[in-house]
Amino acid sequence: MAKSKPIATLRCAVKNYEWGPIGEGSHVARLAERNSGEDLDLARPYAEFWMGTHPSGPSYVAADGDAVSLKDWIRANPAVLGDKVPDKWGPDLPFLFKVLSVAKALSIQAHPDKKLAELLHKSRPDIYKDANHKPEMAVAITEFKALCGFVTAEEVKDVLATIPEVRELIGIEENGSGLIGVKDYHSCRSNPTENGNGFANKANGNGLSIEENGNGAVVGEESKTYLKSIFTTLMSASQDAVSNAIQKLKSRLNDENKIRSLTEKEQLILMLEQQYPGDVGVVSAFFFNYVKLCPGEALYIGANEPHAYIYGECIECMATSDNVVRAGLTPKFRDVPALCSMLTYKQGFPEILRGVPLNKNVYRYTPPFEEFEVDRCSLLPDEAVTFSPVPGPSIFLVLSGTASIKIDSLNGLETFSEGDVFFLSAHTEANITNAAAAMLVLFRAGVNERFFD
Repeated sequence: MAKSKPIATLRCAVKNYEWGPIGEGSHVARLAERNSGEDLDLARPYAEFWMGTHPSGPSYVAADGDAVSLKDWIRANPAVLGDKVPDKWGPDLPFLFKVLSVAKALSIQAHPDKKLAELLHKSRPDIYKDANHKPEMAVAITEFKALCGFVTAEEVKDVLATIPEVRELIGIEENGSGLIGVKDYHSCRSNPTENGNGFANKANGNGLSIEENGNGAVVGEESKTYLKSIFTTLMSASQDAVSNAIQKLKSRLNDENKIRSLTEKEQLILMLEQQYPGDVGVVSAFFFNYVKLCPGEALYIGANEPHAYIYGECIECMATSDNVVRAGLTPKFRDVPALCSMLTYKQGFPEILRGVPLNKNVYRYTPPFEEFEVDRCSLLPDEAVTFSPVPGPSIFLVLSGTASIKIDSLNGLETFSEGDVFFLSAHTEANITNAAAAMLVLFRAGVNERFFD
């Protein structure tokens, strides 16, 4: 194979998961059609567009008239990764870059940390195909809705006080003085304690019974212990009990909708019930933060944090892995014990990233993971921007518009339009100009700049 140029055009993979929009209604479909040159199947859903080296959806490079996988191309041209990346990750990209189009809620899920990923992969390689962790970040390109992380202790208390169907599933009774007990506290500590302004914890035969004393909530580690117990009890409930509770919940909310406006969370619950009737994920959504991102806003999700994408389109970047532990809102394999035991049970609304401006055209999203970062670039007609050399590889996606690109070491210009994806080698400067009358929007994924520091 001849020595590579510092820039290479990629042909990328598409995933037709059932939660994607059908045919032309999907941005993923439009990108895939332009990227591959193949006609759309207007009857199929188009959910994800993958850019990278993951074996479940590898990208390809046209080299010497033949198409070779990006990973094989990198092996033949290791200098494209720079000096430091191969020492840590070998002849591979440490990040996987995607576009997601979501028409139906994805599963309630979490991604294991490295240690757990190795254990899951060893025990069930048919289900958990990677031994790597999968921290990820989503950057909204339309309004994007998701469930992410657990609500605060105060909000948990409110759910238990106001949602009788949840109390029924968990086994919490109510009397005139408040909420008393969970029938089975198998995951709680057995030492009774009492905090001065929250719940009083009273030992029972199964572990802890927790009684509200009137003016507070569980805090700190006690809050996590309590949340883990009630969440595990909920997710482990029998299918008959779940179906019965959801039917009661649906009927009650539909009746109340005639006399009051339902909250956004209640409206979401009814929508999820239509998509996944009788699924425990419908009621578990009460315990998660409901997040709405505007275009350009981003959400990062660390290991062992629960989440579920609900609706919209986004750019997604993650460590190179496809490990997912699911427990609700899915027809796929569910591993409730693994999910409930692995979660951090951290509570509170997640941090929303809005990007840091590198200049007036480029915003950078830098999550606390060394494998990746993402740049968002927008250019008006005839505007130009320079992407300075970085010590690692990059993948660029033209989301809309047409780009004219000049690489200093090459003669002439490269032209890329919507759906085009290109790989840029380490230590390569790219001068990009909007070559059309419409707005140019492109995204870049690369190794996190902090890794090189």
